[in-house]
Amino acid sequence: MSIPKTFAEARKAIADGLSVTELVQRSLAEAERRKDLNAFLELFPESALAKAADVDAKLKAGTAGPLAGMLVSIKDNICYKGHRVSAASRMLEGFTSLYSATVVERLLAADAVIIGRTNCDEFAMGSSNENSAYGTVRNPIDTAKVPGGSSGGAAASVAAGIVHAALGSDTGGSIRQPASFTGTVGFKPTYGRVSRYGLIAFASSFDQIGPFARTVEDAALIYDVIAGNDPLDSTTSRRPSEPATLRDPGTLRIGYFREGLEREGMDPEIVSHLRVQIARLQEAGHTVEAIDVPLLDHQVPTYYILATAEASSNLARFDGIHFGHRSKQAQGVEETYRLSRSEGFGPEVKRRILLGTFVLSAGYYDAYYAQAQRVRRILRDRTIEALNSYDILLGPTCPTTAFAHGAISDPVAMYLQDIFTVQANLAGTPAISLPTGTHSNGLPFGVQLMAKPFDEALLLSASRSLFGC
Repeated sequence: MSIPKTFAEARKAIADGLSVTELVQRSLAEAERRKDLNAFLELFPESALAKAADVDAKLKAGTAGPLAGMLVSIKDNICYKGHRVSAASRMLEGFTSLYSATVVERLLAADAVIIGRTNCDEFAMGSSNENSAYGTVRNPIDTAKVPGGSSGGAAASVAAGIVHAALGSDTGGSIRQPASFTGTVGFKPTYGRVSRYGLIAFASSFDQIGPFARTVEDAALIYDVIAGNDPLDSTTSRRPSEPATLRDPGTLRIGYFREGLEREGMDPEIVSHLRVQIARLQEAGHTVEAIDVPLLDHQVPTYYILATAEASSNLARFDGIHFGHRSKQAQGVEETYRLSRSEGFGPEVKRRILLGTFVLSAGYYDAYYAQAQRVRRILRDRTIEALNSYDILLGPTCPTTAFAHGAISDPVAMYLQDIFTVQANLAGTPAISLPTGTHSNGLPFGVQLMAKPFDEALLLSASRSLFGC
């Protein structure tokens, strides 16, 4: 039996007599059938079926929450009490979480059902989901291609129709890039709008949890549940969270990124698609004008200096003594540190720790880290300046469609996958990738929209109104 692809379809099926328990059983069966994707590291049949029975009882009593019957997967860096979490790393293999992330508690309180934890790049470091200690994830659209990263398993679980939605984390594009590669909606809220409590940190001033879904409506429903201040996360904003009520935003001023049409390396079909969309929006009465991406060639280097510095600090705790894998071969304190981290971390994580340690070291701190912080401030100021002139900023999510497994071996070339997505993380603005195009190669791709900080309601409304997603 098929699984309703959207939550709206699921609610109708439930109203027509389908139980949430049956819905969960179908989801678990479909996840097993699509094990070839390697999207899930673990399914949660016991807790999922128990929750489903509880939701069925609440539906009968008329006390069910707003997400009653929504099937959700969570990225393997989000904690769920009594369930394993590993950040797709040998370093945390076999670890069971002692508490739940705030976003998990809020989903469960709204009566969503969590089906399992999804594969990802190790410690969320990657753009292809080829860096997991537990194997690569395959794109459901074309299994020869990557699903994007680092939240590739979460994106694949939605694109494959196993769940209605998924939670991922976005540090430099790790929700939006996989969304573009898998033909899903990927939404990164404003930094500080959604609690990071219970998220295994990569880069704390960049990380943000957000949803994948098939529709903007489903993404908005999840956002409304997980957004808001959290006393357990001092970086969450105390500003009241405006409900993401989808409405007609009226005539908009839209700035589109000139470099998204002119930059070398852009896929010609994506460029052509963007031109068509721009013309369509202009014909619909919106003001659509070209703008320059602020300091485009400096964004990726700035991001990787700052993000790796923060990763070096955050991952220092995983040393085999305080937390994480402890080498059985080690003898003595120094060897315990060295072998535990060498065995526990994969190549990409080691590369980023070394880079981050270097830019923070004496003699290089001012030249790299401090300078990158100055550039970040300029980038944020110029982004906000543009958003004071335009309601929405539009551009490509990625330069290309999904690439083949193993196609990019150069780390720098892989880092450039983030060229259009890191701006939102550097500036802390909300951004969304919408599945608006299909390439002649059969693969989907997305356009990216950005809005002012804390203007998620407008961003989500504009996404549905302008592109019908």
